[in-house]
Amino acid sequence: MAVGLSAALVSTAIVAVPAHAQFGGIVYDPSNYAQNVMTAARSLQQINNQIQQIQNQATSLINEARNLTSLPISTIATLQSQVDQTRQLLHQAQRIAYDVTDVQQVFNGRYKGSALSAGQAQMVANANARWQDSVGAFEDAMKVQAGIVGNLGATRSSITTLVGASQSATGALQAAQAGNQLLALQTQQLADLTAAIAAQGRAQSLEAARNAATEAEGRERFRRFRTRN
Repeated sequence: MAVGLSAALVSTAIVAVPAHAQFGGIVYDPSNYAQNVMTAARSLQQINNQIQQIQNQATSLINEARNLTSLPISTIATLQSQVDQTRQLLHQAQRIAYDVTDVQQVFNGRYKGSALSAGQAQMVANANARWQDSVGAFEDAMKVQAGIVGNLGATRSSITTLVGASQSATGALQAAQAGNQLLALQTQQLADLTAAIAAQGRAQSLEAARNAATEAEGRERFRRFRTRN
């Protein structure tokens, strides 16, 4: 619009005043005046363009600042606490630990080999030890399951918090951090599930081993009975 107005002024000036008119000793050149008006109009347009660029840059910086704003909440400490609680329950395993060497030693001592062909008193002691192994393992499994169920309340609260934070995120960083924490929450749930499966599997395996050892001892007793007779 500034350029159009300038052109109109130039046209008016050219029509109204003859070239090189003189007023009080001052020479007026319409063509030079028109050129000056056009130059001023172009300068004004350039200034307007620069102002627009500055506004765009300011908007971009504001958006970048939002994108770099960190999420004001974190559930990592809660998730780590839940994982630590589950690990602690697993470390409290009775009689037979979650350790390959310990498992091997226990099985060699009362589940197979010479343990199944020892004297009568030792066989009775081994049978009682195996029963205690099984009972302890089932108790351990129930403790782990109870601990995992106890984590569900905190897990639900974390999910609600993180989903709300993700939906109200003001920038890319906040959205990404909320998503990462949701993934961490999922990982914690998978860890709990793995612990529950491991504890239950341990109990079932010990019970199956106890049954197998009992059957083997029964055959040994029967063999001894037939030998005596």
